[in-house]
Amino acid sequence: MGWDGLWGIIGPMKLLRASLLLLFASLLGLPAAADQTDQRLPGLFDELLAAKNPQDARQLEGLIWQIWYEHDDNAIRLLMRDGRGAMSRRDFTSAERSFNQVVKIAPRYAEGWNARATLYYLMGRYEDSLGDILVTLDLEPRHFGALSGRGLIYAELEEWDKALEAFEAALAVNPHMAGARHNAEALRKSLQDKEI
Repeated sequence: MGWDGLWGIIGPMKLLRASLLLLFASLLGLPAAADQTDQRLPGLFDELLAAKNPQDARQLEGLIWQIWYEHDDNAIRLLMRDGRGAMSRRDFTSAERSFNQVVKIAPRYAEGWNARATLYYLMGRYEDSLGDILVTLDLEPRHFGALSGRGLIYAELEEWDKALEAFEAALAVNPHMAGARHNAEALRKSLQDKEI
């Protein structure tokens, strides 16, 4: 189970250790193990499922996202940074150009596909977004962000059963997602009301 099983220390010490390992790797200039194949992820997902409070869960989520964003190729890191920056400025043309390059250069990098799926969602290109989510989940089935994003798209398309299924799948991986939990509860209630 990677570094997580080596020490057997529970609670905040695991989070501190993971943060220190990331820091030391960056300070030493070591390659960043990278993305969804990183050996630290199984232990972090186990801890996320077992987290007892929202603060620990948020820290674990942050570590997982940080690992998903990592990539050994500096060009990919720059393209992702540029794409996210353009997306936050709502410069969707530039963001798409960056993310297209990422998925072309690194087709096995799940976060490139997820970033472009997010962009397509913001652009209202739901079918394109669903296609990129499918690739993301093929590469990283535990991607709770992509699972929740799929729920949002199906809700936009008024495919309520599929939306609920997607939110529940996200919560099975990460039970601490407040938005997914709220959406799942609202959909469950709405679907039950329709049956009555």
